[in-house]
Order: sequence, then structure tokens, then C-alpha cells
Amino acid sequence: MNYQDLNAATIDRWVDEGWEWGVPLSHEAYAKALAGEWEMRLTPGKPVPRAWFPPLAGCRVLGLAAGGGQQMPLFAALGAKCTVLDYSSRQIESERRVAAREGYEITCVRADMTKPLPFADGSFDLVFHPVSNCYIREVEPVWRECGRVLRPGGLLMAGLDNGFNYLFGEDEEHVTGTLPFDPLVNEEQRLALEREDSGIQFSHGIAEQIGGQLRAGFRLLDVYEDTNGEGFLHEHGVPTFWATLARKEA
Repeated sequence: MNYQDLNAATIDRWVDEGWEWGVPLSHEAYAKALAGEWEMRLTPGKPVPRAWFPPLAGCRVLGLAAGGGQQMPLFAALGAKCTVLDYSSRQIESERRVAAREGYEITCVRADMTKPLPFADGSFDLVFHPVSNCYIREVEPVWRECGRVLRPGGLLMAGLDNGFNYLFGEDEEHVTGTLPFDPLVNEEQRLALEREDSGIQFSHGIAEQIGGQLRAGFRLLDVYEDTNGEGFLHEHGVPTFWATLARKEA
């Protein structure tokens, strides 16, 4: 089994166990979104600023590795034309269930984002990509594919793990690891992930995460930092995530 398949199976199991990022949006929250009361997250804590979003009525949105029925129902409630791509079958099932429950249309694609995306050039106006590329080894090909499937002037919103969490053990109080974090070449790191049932994860620095977007033809428009939302590092205000807003240059 390659690491992508292992991660998909791991996330399927997490969803079955009640994983926070696999709990679908409630009917009540969907109804509030229809009335204009909503917020979305790219990272664990801070909501995405409303000013980042273009007019969403008729907006062609790709939720990239964004399955689970959390953000896409909100986009649908706001009038967007939604497509979601995820490699977890459970996350895709959640998307379909919420859409059936609320009566909107969505295109659901189970696919591996490390491969070329199965969409034509210029298919979307917005790519919404919550924290997930920590589960893939090479990030820059994903940014190039995002640029390909976006129209000129289209927007990329991305949640990014800055790698800091990989330095710490579960108590987050002691440095126990090293960077870069790549369990495919570091046996100790792989064994640590196995003990914690964490799938296969990778650290990515600013050169890959933000520099990679720039090299893929994006212009960075805005950025913010976020914490884990709980735990020792959060209590000490340590940022462990970034969120970026970028535009595809014509």
C-alpha cells in the first residue's frame, strides 16, 4: 500500500470514530447559512475573513481535499456551484448525505490530489483547500494543478500546517523531533506516527507552502496565522498554521 492509500484508509477509520474534521454540518447550521449566518475555517481556530470571499452566487468552487460535509454545504447555501475532491471514501459519503438531506447538487470526486486533478483548465473560480497537504509529500505539484484548473483571476484559499507541531511530543511541552519531518526516509519519525495512529504526515516550510504558490503563478493577497486551538502551544500563543489568499495571475 502506498502512503496515499494508507492515509485514505486511516482517515476513513478516524471518521468512523467521530473525528472532529469528519463531522458533517448540521441541518440547523445549514439553515443559518441560508439566512446569512455562517463562517468557514481553513485552519483549526480562526474563521476565514468574510472579505476574502468573492460573490458566491454562481461561483464555481472546488473544495480540494475538503470532504466531510463541513464547508461545501455552506458554499452551496450561499449559491455556489460546488465540486469536492477527497481521497477518503467516508468524507465523500458525508458530502453526498448532506447534499441529499438539504436538497442541493454537488459533484463529488474521490481522487488522490497528488495526481493530476481530473478537471479541465479554467474550470473553477475558487479553490478552497483546508489544512490537508501535511498528508502529502510533494506540495508544489498541487499548487500548479490549482493554477491550471482556476480561471485567470481565480482565487486560492489554503490552510497550511507550518511544520512546528512535528517538533513536539503529545504534551507539546518538550522538543522531541526534528525538521524536516519525512517518515518515508526517517524510520524514527515513521514509528512515532504509527504509535500515535497518525497516518503518514510530512512537514512543509514556507518555501514550499507560500513560495510554491508564487512559483505556480499566484499572487499572494493576504495571510493570517492560527494555533492548534487547544493544548500547551495554543495556550502560549504559538502559531502552528497559516492561511493564505492568493489570486491566479492572468
